[in-house]
Amino acid sequence: MGERRVLAGYSYRRAYAAETYANRERIDVLEIVADHFFDRSRECRRELEMLAEHFTLVPHGLDLSLGSAEGLNEEYLTRFADVVRRSGAKRWSEHVAFTRAGGISIGHLAPLPYSRETLEVLERNLERARRVIGDLPCALENIAAPIALGGEFDEPEFLSALVARSGCKLLLDVENVHANALNFHFDADAYLDALPHDAVVQLHLAGGEWNGETYVDSHARTVSDDVWRLARHAYERFAPEAAIVERDEDLPPFTELLREVERARELADMVPACR
Repeated sequence: MGERRVLAGYSYRRAYAAETYANRERIDVLEIVADHFFDRSRECRRELEMLAEHFTLVPHGLDLSLGSAEGLNEEYLTRFADVVRRSGAKRWSEHVAFTRAGGISIGHLAPLPYSRETLEVLERNLERARRVIGDLPCALENIAAPIALGGEFDEPEFLSALVARSGCKLLLDVENVHANALNFHFDADAYLDALPHDAVVQLHLAGGEWNGETYVDSHARTVSDDVWRLARHAYERFAPEAAIVERDEDLPPFTELLREVERARELADMVPACR
């Protein structure tokens, strides 16, 4: 086999549009928040078309609510599928969470109990999503949880079972693992080692901060040294296809974000499993 190179990019923000195009040779992949392109105005449609012309895109959902026992929001699913189609994507991603209950949006990603019943709900909803979106691979993201609901499994066992049952892979948010490890006092490296070698296809890298005694996954800071160290462990164990740097608030100069993208690529290049 030839060398395998991990793609590196960032979660696209319109504030960086001009700099993104100016530096497209240094960006291998862009994650796009699908919700940002639900607007079917001429300007928004053209923006997505231009991005698809110049970049490899991975649409990322925020409100599909795969963990909702009542099923998926069909309007959201239709709009999400439309963005996936128009982006020319080869993969899409969403969260292992729920955002809706009783037909009402709760406004944030909420954790799920790690139970067999939850696995059945996720599998059923994923089957429905695939019927509408089409036969594209999906990657499921672990979340930073405000509370630990527990259940029949711990989180790595639950995610491993979900991968086995659904045929999906994981979008491993390294910062979320780091945040949960700090708040719930578990070993982040052991968490990674408990996941199957072939489970993870993409990484998220981001930075958070302490708020009193709680570590908050704010996506408002640079990636910390602890997360970079954990990312190397993830590269070594999983050899993912891509790594995405996320920044949602307190957006830095684009040059700073681009340095983190390049660091993600360089770190992967140092790991034999990724070559």
